[in-house]
Amino acid sequence: MAGKSELRTRMRGLRRAHVQTIPGSMQALIFHRPPAPLLELVPADATVGLYRAGPFEAPANAYARFFFEAGHTLALPRFATRNSAMEFARHDDPYEEADCEIGPFGLLQPLAAAEALIPDLLFVPLIGFTEKGARLGQGGGHYDRWLAEHPGTRAIGLAWDVQKLDEIPQESHDVPLSAIVTPTRLYGPF
Repeated sequence: MAGKSELRTRMRGLRRAHVQTIPGSMQALIFHRPPAPLLELVPADATVGLYRAGPFEAPANAYARFFFEAGHTLALPRFATRNSAMEFARHDDPYEEADCEIGPFGLLQPLAAAEALIPDLLFVPLIGFTEKGARLGQGGGHYDRWLAEHPGTRAIGLAWDVQKLDEIPQESHDVPLSAIVTPTRLYGPF
């Protein structure tokens, strides 16, 4: 089995090539609404954590708008610096994102004054996944550390189908996902 670093390089290439084949007009329709079986996992009063996707990550913007319209409190990751721990903060504007600023990783994040929150349900980005809930992340460990500190939060991956792997080397600090959503399938809940 390939090591995590080699898998990340290979999977980033596959993901990029896949996303580049999707016409822009179709991208808006993908991940437009969470599948009904997934919605059964979301308590009515849940604070929902999402992420601001990078160029080739599965987009979470439409999910943010969906959950906002359903009355959920939203939270996005926030970093004070590249070396600081990840936290989540209130996100009240999933349409214009006027309550966000560019963070140290070049992605939009809540303003420094936004209220810190702990999501009940957290959608997470990934590089690769297995059908049993293993996740290959970016390699910084931000989500694994945050989830280990908040074991009551259910983590759900968003991914392209091409990101599915048969195996991912697992380490003691890796936190498995509760489910994974792709454009064609829901894996789990586990």
